Amino acid sequence: MLLRRLSLTGCALMMALATAACTGDGEPESQPTTSPTTSAKPPAKPREVTFGAYGSEEEVAAFQSVVDSFNAASSTRKVTLKSWPDHESALEDVLAGNAPDAFLTSRIDLDQLVDADALQPVSLLLDERGVDFGDRFSRDAVDAFAMDDELQCMAYSVSPMVVYYNTQMVDFDKMERRDYDVPTADSEGNRDRWTLAEFGAAAQFASRRGDKRGVWIDPTLQGLAPFIYSGDGEVFDDDREPTSLSFFDDNTREALSETLAILRDPTITPTNAQLARATPVQLFKRGELAMIAGFRNLVPELRDADDLDFDVLPMPTLDTRATVGDVSGLCLSSDSQVQGDAADFIAYAVSDAAIATVASTGYIVPANTEVAASEDFLAPTLEPEHSGVFNAGIRYMEVPPFIDRRDELVEAVTPLLERLVTAPGVLDLDLVTEQIDQASQTILSPEETESPSESPSESPSESPSESPSPSESSSE
Repeated sequence: MLLRRLSLTGCALMMALATAACTGDGEPESQPTTSPTTSAKPPAKPREVTFGAYGSEEEVAAFQSVVDSFNAASSTRKVTLKSWPDHESALEDVLAGNAPDAFLTSRIDLDQLVDADALQPVSLLLDERGVDFGDRFSRDAVDAFAMDDELQCMAYSVSPMVVYYNTQMVDFDKMERRDYDVPTADSEGNRDRWTLAEFGAAAQFASRRGDKRGVWIDPTLQGLAPFIYSGDGEVFDDDREPTSLSFFDDNTREALSETLAILRDPTITPTNAQLARATPVQLFKRGELAMIAGFRNLVPELRDADDLDFDVLPMPTLDTRATVGDVSGLCLSSDSQVQGDAADFIAYAVSDAAIATVASTGYIVPANTEVAASEDFLAPTLEPEHSGVFNAGIRYMEVPPFIDRRDELVEAVTPLLERLVTAPGVLDLDLVTEQIDQASQTILSPEETESPSESPSESPSESPSESPSPSESSSE
């Protein structure tokens, strides 16, 4: 295993490193003066290190606090923070040759960064600095950044998709008294998993009165993927180098058939009129929608909503537990002239104290398991009550493959996915799933694709493709 090798690689160096600075060029010892008239040399100018990160204003501010703390403890290095609005902007800058010495990246972008020789693997450098890969970090998160027998970047945070639910609209105790299917509670009263049938029952229960609606799942690859994987289906024909989507696969169609029986039910999903005036997240915050799927970065926004009581559950299970998500990591630029100093900063940034600073904002799930189990992340006095659901979901998380033409793929298949989930009338599942695969092949394997006799991407006029959808839970 990569982790076992990593844990042994630097052992021979640890004694030498114990009394030296991490870069190997520690603070120079002062020498006795030979004469009281000897003038002292001016202090050396700190070495400049740049660190790039992306995220919300609150996340960037937390990263700045980490940078400030590192700088306060070092007289020989000065780290400067550079920020981007999202990982796409970060990737563009790095590939253009403008990489900071250390930077945050998404696992989705790892293949492209490795192919571009943009990274300096961190395995040995962090091992030398005593970073405990094996025990203090999620194995799944660390393994996500292992490629070519090296740890390319250090896992920083993880974000599995979960179900957010309004605890006033979905009252499991009341449902149980009324003989609805409900998830089983453990000895402490916690409900940590549920079936698709129980998910559907919760949506029906929440839709009993007026214009209240039970559930919305985005009609996107990302939105449907957890249900497909849970039903033992596949989203792509290959996890590393896909040439097509696999919606026409037998297992995938079976999983979709079960899932769409809920997602296409007009009595429990938002109407076109509701979606025209508000996003699903806005409807959820107003108490008009009981359940949405999303990631950890939704938590601060929902905490700020007035009169909203919410909690989280894992994505519902068809056959096996599954969800989707992303892992972010801290990387070293292969072009950096201060790689040792940048590695020192990464080692500090993934320490308990530093990552707790960012975790306390509510936006991330730390890959550092000590912090993930701490009150800095779990926040027992704040919602959601069961933040441990995010930690539990990591082991069941599928990370999508890197796709160079992702935006084009989304554009090609989104109208068909909207037809699949939202179009009224009888659905020809075989036809639409075949069309989805064909549309994907024009992007993923254009050299092998014959021109279809008619475009599969036309969508019905009543499909709410013009409706706003939340950035927090939409597919890229």
